[in-house]
Amino acid sequence: MPLILDSPPSSPPPSLPEHLSEKALRRKEHHTADVVVVGAGILGTAIAITLARQSRSVILLEKSLKEPDRIVGELLQPGGVEALEKLGLRDCLEEIDAIVVKGYDVIYYGQEVEIPYPKNAVQDGNRPEGRSFHHGRFIRRLREAAMKEPNITMAETTVTNTVTSSWTGQVLGVESTTRGENDFYFGTLTIIADGYASKFRKEYISQQPVSKSKFWGLELIDADLPKPGHGHVVLGDGAPVLLYQIGTHETRALIDVPEGLASASTANGGIKGHLRNTVLPSLPKSVQSSFEIALDEGKLRSMPNSFLPPSRNRVPGLMLLGDAMNMRHPLTGGGMTVALNDVVLLRELLSPEAVPDLGNTKFVIKQMKTFHWRRKNLTSVINVLAQALYSLFAANDPQLRALQLGCFRYFQLGGSCVDGPVGLLAGIIRRPFVLFYHFFSVALLSIWLTFSQAPLWKLPMTLLESMLIFYKACVVIFPFIGSELRS
Repeated sequence: MPLILDSPPSSPPPSLPEHLSEKALRRKEHHTADVVVVGAGILGTAIAITLARQSRSVILLEKSLKEPDRIVGELLQPGGVEALEKLGLRDCLEEIDAIVVKGYDVIYYGQEVEIPYPKNAVQDGNRPEGRSFHHGRFIRRLREAAMKEPNITMAETTVTNTVTSSWTGQVLGVESTTRGENDFYFGTLTIIADGYASKFRKEYISQQPVSKSKFWGLELIDADLPKPGHGHVVLGDGAPVLLYQIGTHETRALIDVPEGLASASTANGGIKGHLRNTVLPSLPKSVQSSFEIALDEGKLRSMPNSFLPPSRNRVPGLMLLGDAMNMRHPLTGGGMTVALNDVVLLRELLSPEAVPDLGNTKFVIKQMKTFHWRRKNLTSVINVLAQALYSLFAANDPQLRALQLGCFRYFQLGGSCVDGPVGLLAGIIRRPFVLFYHFFSVALLSIWLTFSQAPLWKLPMTLLESMLIFYKACVVIFPFIGSELRS
C-alpha cells in the first residue's frame, strides 16, 4: 500500500463533523475523493489546498515527498506574490530565507541599467516586490500547508496511468505503484500537474515542448552582486546569464547554452570550458571570483528551456495544468506566477457555487474553455514576453543584435519605457496590447539607431537593413502571438 500522509490540524476540534470524517475515511481506506491531484509541486499543491478549502475532498499524490532540489522555479514575480496572498498562502514565503526582489539590473557589455518594479502599481503606492528562494524550501512550506488541511490526504506513490471508462471515455482516476505494489485512486475530477517532464502530456495534448537550449546552474556563495535585491541579466556575445540571490549567502547563476554551441563542444572543454573561457570573462568583476570557485567545485546541473503553447482541456474528468500543459522560457521567471494565478482563476470557475457537481463533465469542460481564454490576459503576456525577450537576449544574427541594442537603449530612456516592460514581466500589467506596443517601440528605436549610426552614403544599405530589422521583429513575435490565439 502507498505511504499515506493524512495530518489533521495540530489542534483538532474534539469531534470532527460526521460528513468530514466520512470523507477522510473514504480517502484513506477506499482512495476515493472529489478530486485527485497528481503532482505536489507549485500548482498541484496550491490547487489541492484551494479546492479543499472549498469543502472538496482531495487526494494529493506525489512520487517523492522529499524536499526537491531544482535550479529553476526560484524567483516569484510580484504578480505571483499577489496571487499567493489571494489564496491565503503568503505565509509559505516565511521561514525559508527568502530574498526581497525589487526589480532587475540589465548589464549590456558592461553598461548597466536598473529596472525597478513600477511605482504606484499597488494600492498603497509603494513599489511591488517579488521573492527569490530555494525552490525546495518553498515547496516544503506549501506541502506543510496542505498536510494541515483536513480535506486533503497526501500519498507518496508513483502514478503510472489514468483509469478511463471504456464506455464514456471519462477519466475516473489513476493507477499507481508504490514499492512494487499496484494501487488505484478515484476521483470525480483528476488534475494532472506533474511538471515539465509530464508522462501524460503525449496522451492528452497534441502539441509537445520545443527545447533549443539548456540552463546550466551554479550556486555561488557570498557573491558580490552589483545591485543586491535585484535579478541580474548579463548580455554579451553569447546567450544571456541570470544572477539572483536565493538565500542570505547563496546566489544562483543560470547560464543559457544553446544546442550545438561551438564553444561548449568537447574539443573546447565541454560545458565547463565554455563557462570558464567564454562566460566568466563577461561577468561583472565583483562576481567572477565566486563564480570561478563554484565552477571549480563542479556542482553543475542543467534543465531544458522549453516552450509549450497552452492547450484547452477537452477530456471529461481530466485537467492538465501547470508545466504539463503550458511552458515558456524561464528567462523572465514567470512560471510560478502563471501557475498561482491559474489557481486563483480556477478557484472561481470550479467553486461549489459555480460547479455544484464536478461529475457534470460537460459543464466542467465548458468552464475549462472559459479558463483557457480568461487566463490569457496574464499568461499570453508572460508566454510571449519570455519567448520574444529570449530571442533578443540570445541574439545570433545582425538583425537580432540590432534589436537587442535597441531594447537596452529603450530601457535607458527610463519612465514608461521601463515601467511598461517590467510591469508586464512582473505579472502586474495584464494587457497584451501593452506588450505589442512596447515590443514594436523597441523595433522602431532599433531602426532609428541604425540610421543614426550610418553615414549618409550608406543610405540604401541602411534602408534595407532597417526593413530587415522590422521583418525580424515580426518573425520573432507573431508566431508566439499566433500560438496563443489557437485553441
